[in-house]
Amino acid sequence: MKFILYHYRILLLVAWCLLSVSCNNGIELVDGGKSDYRIVLGEGASEHQYKTAEELQYYLYDIGGERINIVEGEPQKEGENSIFLTGESGKDLGEHEIHIKTLNKDLYISGGSDKALRNAVYEFLGRFLGCRWYAPGVEKIPTVKTVRLPTIDYRYTPDITTRTVHSQLYYDNHDFADKQKVTYESFPDYVPQARVHTFHRFMPEDKFYKTNPEYYALRGDKRLPTQLCLTNPEVLAIVKDSVASLFARHPGKNVLSVSQDDNQQHCQCENCSAVDTEEGSPSGTMIRFVNEIAKDFPEKTISTLAYQYTRRPCKTKPLDNVLITLCSIECDRSAPIAEKCTEFADDLRGWGELTDNIRIWDYTTQFTNFLAPFPNLNTLRPNIHLFRDNNAQWVFEQHSNHPSELFELRSYITAQLLWNPDRELEELIADFTDGYYGEAGVYIKKYIDKIHTKIAEDKDFFLFLYGDPSEAFTSYLSPGLLLEYSELFNKAEEEVVGKPELLARVKMARLGVDYAVLEASRKNLTDTFKLLNESETGKTIINPMVTTLLDNFRETSSTNNVVLMNEMGFTVTEYLANYMSALEVAAMPNKALGKKVISITHPKKYAREDPMVLTDGALGGSSFYANWLGYEGNDMEVVVDLGEPMDISTISTAFLQVTNHVVFFPTSVSFSGSMDGEEYYSLGEIQNSSPLTKESKVNDIQYFKLDFDPQKARYIKVKALNTKTPYWHHAAGLPSWLFADEIIIN
Repeated sequence: MKFILYHYRILLLVAWCLLSVSCNNGIELVDGGKSDYRIVLGEGASEHQYKTAEELQYYLYDIGGERINIVEGEPQKEGENSIFLTGESGKDLGEHEIHIKTLNKDLYISGGSDKALRNAVYEFLGRFLGCRWYAPGVEKIPTVKTVRLPTIDYRYTPDITTRTVHSQLYYDNHDFADKQKVTYESFPDYVPQARVHTFHRFMPEDKFYKTNPEYYALRGDKRLPTQLCLTNPEVLAIVKDSVASLFARHPGKNVLSVSQDDNQQHCQCENCSAVDTEEGSPSGTMIRFVNEIAKDFPEKTISTLAYQYTRRPCKTKPLDNVLITLCSIECDRSAPIAEKCTEFADDLRGWGELTDNIRIWDYTTQFTNFLAPFPNLNTLRPNIHLFRDNNAQWVFEQHSNHPSELFELRSYITAQLLWNPDRELEELIADFTDGYYGEAGVYIKKYIDKIHTKIAEDKDFFLFLYGDPSEAFTSYLSPGLLLEYSELFNKAEEEVVGKPELLARVKMARLGVDYAVLEASRKNLTDTFKLLNESETGKTIINPMVTTLLDNFRETSSTNNVVLMNEMGFTVTEYLANYMSALEVAAMPNKALGKKVISITHPKKYAREDPMVLTDGALGGSSFYANWLGYEGNDMEVVVDLGEPMDISTISTAFLQVTNHVVFFPTSVSFSGSMDGEEYYSLGEIQNSSPLTKESKVNDIQYFKLDFDPQKARYIKVKALNTKTPYWHHAAGLPSWLFADEIIIN
């Protein structure tokens, strides 16, 4: 690694020398702050080309201090030198190709289109003049009196021609997107109302289901509005009509998605099953259906998904105007896809044998915890190589869009790798950390290196998009490592303590580690990471470290407009309020703390299926991985043994809701008491104050608390009734989950 960084710094030094030291057979764009060059556009240059020329003019002025004139089609006079800008395709220049060359004393910057010309100018400024654009408003532009260039003849055609990084840094700042050569939006050229998961848009359940259930998926012995029945000719006719209507309303758009809704409940009727069996995959019915639509719109592109149940390729070849969007959502992110997600790699190759029209939908952050440390940076380059090498010319990297862990760094290096997948990742990270964080960058780079080394050592860890930091507390987020990471960020802050702008960037970068520490403290992981301490006088107080972290978290989030904690809409405000509630709960006296719990009904999968999690003093967060006991398709019925008869007057239990993952609040929770564990008497029942509807909050926590007249009991039974998955939910026909946490008894 030291050799790589040393080599990288030498390259930067060479690039800098090109700006200031004489080069054999080169040219001098600016000499001593003066220039005899002009920027020349062809006659009839477009507005786009003029803007590109002005960008070049602006940065050459920033670098060398001379404002070079822009002219259109003027013949070159004797003694004049020119920078020629051309943006049109020809027999020697493809639509996406760029060409930068010096000839005699002139410089030629060309692109096969206006867009390619713009890319060529920014490539020239970055590659040959050392300009860097790290984030909107954060750039590094060298300033010299003399700008000299060596002899140049550089051609490049990006293999990935449509490059999208799902980040508001690009969507909200088009000039910055231009500099990084990525799109301004997530679905360029798509009809706005039909970008992805469109079946329910074409045929809404509330319009068709009651009168024509046969239009929808047969699951078992019942039709459910989860997906469409793709062998029903009436469904095809209705969808064709919808597609025609949408294209008519958006004549300037050329792409429309005809794609499954976001669930795996596809039709299993006799006709659909026969097609899928013949095709060797449920993608068979999809491709046949989409092909029929694409035939009617030969000048348009019909996009569809190869996602979850349709990911495996079928036998039928998609028509030339069908775009296959292949999604890698299931993959382990701890290592490259080719190593740990070989089935996806095989599917990619399989689709590549059927079509050249492939769009990759890849994922780069943890969607259940935007701010959680997610050490997958080392996978980005090999994954993009995999996509490129299998002819994927359109890649959509789904970042968080909203600010998240190492947001600026991820946005930057992902864009850089999409433009040139052969860039060295170590160089990119070092360049960014040094340029964006200044003197603190060395410590942030050490943190990045360390956390990636630690996950690489844990060969069995599955780094999941829908995971939680609590899964890593025995791995790359162990208590000892969290202390080391925190210390690296402490040193980073010390380096820039007198530079408020850099200090603010460092605080934003450490937000992920602070979040992990807060979650470790919520679980009372160690004597350091816990919610409560005991004062010298024996009084229970909030851990001062937790108080400081919460204050910093609140301030840093507000300063950087960090609003969301996850893709389910759980906000930072809600997270902080939830954490404060957890502190209040933790501080409550609890006669159930540490007491034995017996689960009468069987829990499944989470919290090690150990009912003792309900009285361990550790509190669950917004994700079901974090200390929640789960029941799938059944009710929760548990008994807490207090060890001896006690006077009690209040019982409280927390429940989690994550509706898109089929986790619902119970319909009701009842409490009963017993002296002998045999005969129970009712203490009361609490109804769900927020019954499940289509408008229910996606991610939430509700406390079911019962107050009653003092009673004496040794055994407390808590029974929570599972809310069944409604017919209109995307998981209709599947069992729902119920998740419970700490039982508080007083």
